[in-house]
Amino acid sequence: MQTEAIVARVAPALAELGLECLGVEWNAGHGGGLLRVYIDSLRHEGDAANAVSVDDCEAASREISALLDVDDPIPGHYMLEVSSPGIERPLFNASQFARFLGQDAKVTLKLPRDGRRRLRGRIAVVDGNRIGMDVDGVQMDIGDDEIESAHLVPDWDALGYTPKPKPGKAPNATKGKKAGRTR
Repeated sequence: MQTEAIVARVAPALAELGLECLGVEWNAGHGGGLLRVYIDSLRHEGDAANAVSVDDCEAASREISALLDVDDPIPGHYMLEVSSPGIERPLFNASQFARFLGQDAKVTLKLPRDGRRRLRGRIAVVDGNRIGMDVDGVQMDIGDDEIESAHLVPDWDALGYTPKPKPGKAPNATKGKKAGRTR
């Protein structure tokens, strides 16, 4: 399955709807597969009022479905899912990494580097198709063609979703043990 060919095919039609095709994921399964297409609004620019809506996903789904019915690039049965990028936005290429300089990302490499395939770090620089990330205090230079998958790591504190300890509960309290007793 050439996901790049599908992106190239559907991107112009989505642009006419005011949408950007961020990328495509293919998950093969028994009796078929799942084709997930991530879209974003071309007008979004961080403005929640212009974020992708359910109506946008429905319109994109109809358009993509019609295009894929004509071209038929996927043999057999499959499900089409059109999705907004969500809070853990997937990153498919270097230009998408460049939009989020200074933010944290998780990256899974196609092949291990220094014994690791999974990396987490700050996006420090993007130069062409090369992505520089600060991973555990070390600058790593990664080509976007070396990446199997990547997504942003949300700043839960900034979003106000950091869990707070329950009132009256001491952190790291040991349940069921009484102080001062030994056996």
